Amino acid sequence: MVREPSSPRLSERRFREFVAEALDDLPDEWGELLDNVAIVVENEPSAEDLQDLGMDSGEGNELLGLYQGTPLGERGFGYSGLPDRVVIYRGPILRIAFTREEVVKQIRETVLHELGHHFGLKEADLPF
Repeated sequence: MVREPSSPRLSERRFREFVAEALDDLPDEWGELLDNVAIVVENEPSAEDLQDLGMDSGEGNELLGLYQGTPLGERGFGYSGLPDRVVIYRGPILRIAFTREEVVKQIRETVLHELGHHFGLKEADLPF
């Protein structure tokens, strides 16, 4: 009998703890560069965010995270914008990860991917 994989049951609190652990595992020198960045967890991306990215939720695409802000390399002298945001989406990650280990790995990769945008890397340059 073939068993269909299912998403692990994971509370919102535990998911947030995994995001915090991913941040704690970042190299120390990154800390100073994340001074004005808010890392937040949301359950699902908004329809507006999907539309802005040209994604159709009906196509089976999942948006796992989103960087909102001005990359470090594009900031001029005296930049004083609002804090940048990195959003990690709980629902999509839980839908694509079938074990707790996969959830932790996907959270880590998503955090690194979105922070890569903060550091100015383009989509094609990101490892995840």
